[in-house]
Amino acid sequence: MAAPASAQGGRRSSHRPAARLFPEERWPRPSGGPGKASRALGRRSADPGRGGGRPLLATLAGRPAAQTPVAMASGPAPLCGLVPCCLWLLGVFFLVDVSARPANHSSARERAGNREENEILPPDHLNGVKLEMDGHLNKDFHQEVFLGKDTKGFEDDAEPRRSRRKLMVIFSKVDLNTDRKISAKEMQQWIMEKTAEHFQEAIAESKVHFRAVDPDGDGRVSWDEYKVKFLASKGHSEKEVAEKIKNKWELNIDEETQEVLENLKDRWYQADSPPPDLLLTEAEFLSFLHPEHSRGMLQFMVKEIVRDLDQDGDKRLSLPEFISLPVGTVENQQGQDIDDSWVRDRRREFEELIDANHDGVVTMAELEDYMDPMNEYSALNEAKQMIAIADENQNQHLEPEEVLKYSEFFTGSKLVDYARSVHEEF
Repeated sequence: MAAPASAQGGRRSSHRPAARLFPEERWPRPSGGPGKASRALGRRSADPGRGGGRPLLATLAGRPAAQTPVAMASGPAPLCGLVPCCLWLLGVFFLVDVSARPANHSSARERAGNREENEILPPDHLNGVKLEMDGHLNKDFHQEVFLGKDTKGFEDDAEPRRSRRKLMVIFSKVDLNTDRKISAKEMQQWIMEKTAEHFQEAIAESKVHFRAVDPDGDGRVSWDEYKVKFLASKGHSEKEVAEKIKNKWELNIDEETQEVLENLKDRWYQADSPPPDLLLTEAEFLSFLHPEHSRGMLQFMVKEIVRDLDQDGDKRLSLPEFISLPVGTVENQQGQDIDDSWVRDRRREFEELIDANHDGVVTMAELEDYMDPMNEYSALNEAKQMIAIADENQNQHLEPEEVLKYSEFFTGSKLVDYARSVHEEF
């Protein structure tokens, strides 16, 4: 497993992101770059799981004047008083440098705090999809397809015995023939069921958002209706925006917000099934929010990822292209370990799962099959890989002891004393 995003720190800030930070930046690439778009969307500018650190001056600007290093260092303070200040400033510098490196994986727990409740934007993260829209591996994929929505009880502060018992309850559900072993076929079926759960959750979420942007209730949402609601969610007066759009007056919005709107409009057009009328039905609006469940939108998402990672322009991905690291200089062993983890995880994913015919090149069709959450063949391959990771006795099945021992892989939480736990739970 890759190191947590918070540990991403071995490279200086002279790097290129592996891809853009979130989906609303992908249609097309904003000229202002990820930083501008993230500010326009009201997101925190330093999300260690997505890359791009908060500038040092912005960090200092958030402190009261009396607490900044300049203020603390000013005046006739003795020289010894400057030492803690310098150390504090040096610490801030290293913290900023650590967050500047994009992580190989993106964590749903880290992403959860970045999304405002009233946002009607397409989500950054798609549950049950192996790759994020920026080309990073989904750090929480195995937990998402093993637990589904049933993640409660596996938090870091959960009572261990209760968590172990719940894990064994899940084990018994996956074990359809009750032989106390999980086969690849049983795991495949379970993955498909959990993926369907995520899809139903996406449909329910989309219905709520659709009603919010369809004020007249006619079952069709125009781009202008959506734009009004989007700008209102960003603090603009809904009445004033609606009046300006109706009269074709200038909206007077900042450049960053305008860039985000242009990206969303392009995505809106992609979700509009032919013949295009710029009006989205409830089904088309679902595709707008969740492209992973629409064949056309999934293909478009794959093209965008390939475009971001393809270095020679052949519209395919070679292994070196897929595992390529951000440009920069490794300064310490921690950074080297992170680089090694990035390469190792992505190499394994490329060779074992994405490159279906093992010819060393991934086509758009192969990447589409890999990213399709309802692809049964991909689900079977994933099931085999999940079993192989914990299958210590090499019998091609998962047994209770193995699931408990590798609980961190399946649930995100490490449940200690697994051997005694097996005896207790059974």
